[in-house]
Amino acid sequence: MVLQPSLKNCLWLSCVLRTPKAGFRSTASGALIIQSVSNDVYQNLAVEDWIHDHMDLEKQQVLFLWRNSPAVVIGRHQNPWQECNLRLLRQKNIKLARRRSGGGTVYHDLGNINLTFFTTRKKYERMENLKLVLKALKALRPQLDVHVTDRYDILLDRHYKISGTAAKLGRTSAYHHCTLLCNADKFVLSSVLKSPYKGLKSNATPSVPASVKNLFEEDPSLTSEMLLDAIAKEYAMQHHTDHHITLINPADETLLPGINNKTKELQTWEWVYGKTPKFSISTCLNIVYKDSILDVKVNMDVKHGRIEVCNIDLPEQWLPPALYNKLLKSLTGSKFCPNETTTLAATLLRVCPQDDELHSRWNLLCENMIMLM
Repeated sequence: MVLQPSLKNCLWLSCVLRTPKAGFRSTASGALIIQSVSNDVYQNLAVEDWIHDHMDLEKQQVLFLWRNSPAVVIGRHQNPWQECNLRLLRQKNIKLARRRSGGGTVYHDLGNINLTFFTTRKKYERMENLKLVLKALKALRPQLDVHVTDRYDILLDRHYKISGTAAKLGRTSAYHHCTLLCNADKFVLSSVLKSPYKGLKSNATPSVPASVKNLFEEDPSLTSEMLLDAIAKEYAMQHHTDHHITLINPADETLLPGINNKTKELQTWEWVYGKTPKFSISTCLNIVYKDSILDVKVNMDVKHGRIEVCNIDLPEQWLPPALYNKLLKSLTGSKFCPNETTTLAATLLRVCPQDDELHSRWNLLCENMIMLM
């Protein structure tokens, strides 16, 4: 008997039941499948931290399913200025998050599924997790040409990356998380993961670019819900548990005590930007002024997201020496951040002599400095 695709989908979805949060920490099973009801990247990353820090993974392994509204997520040891277009993120109101695992930068939206496998450190095995994902994909669509690489990526048609991977190994607990590109906005993905910043030198972990493809391009009849349920079903089979997915609210303090503090920490400037490994910028600003182009060399060292050393090679008479020195002094120790530099520039401008041409030169210089950030 051949089932119509819609009927097959209904039967498949009926295999997995979603239940409320009750029993999240008390189930007797050796494995638990949970899914976030939130699409907030900071809340979902906080859930990872909470499970890693508080659950007894010796008694119960966990699969966490989650999706995010548009966000760029960088690895623990990465440099956001090196990895993405921060100006474009601000323009599009796309969140930037730093996770606690290593690895490269990824773009998330609702067309991207995230999977986190929690185990003890002894039982940590990401290749087995990725094979589980492959088995689930094959169960849904046997014709899909998917395989895992030595870098723990999943490729479609031997070329297109549909899944990247990262991990955190604690003293006793561990987690491995991976993405699954279903129907992500590839234009936004490619735009925001392209750094426009020149002359940046850093020892931070760089991402490895790859050609990507959405699973739905290969088979438009798939849905994110079908994929989530297929993975949950395969996980349940391998761990000899039922197919129930427990829905959780990442803001629920009664279920996850202390979770909101974890969420707030992940949103702070000190975490997102301040944890960037030390880097330097050596570049030349091409400032257009009075129908000519002025070349201004800028050299900065940035540590913990703050300007440690700053040199701006300006022509004589461009700024009064006292104002120039105040600018360098004010920038040194400040956040390498457009908002802080804009505020700083406006404050200094108020003590400038009332000279329209000087104010014009000042604004041009500050606007170009902010473009570096």
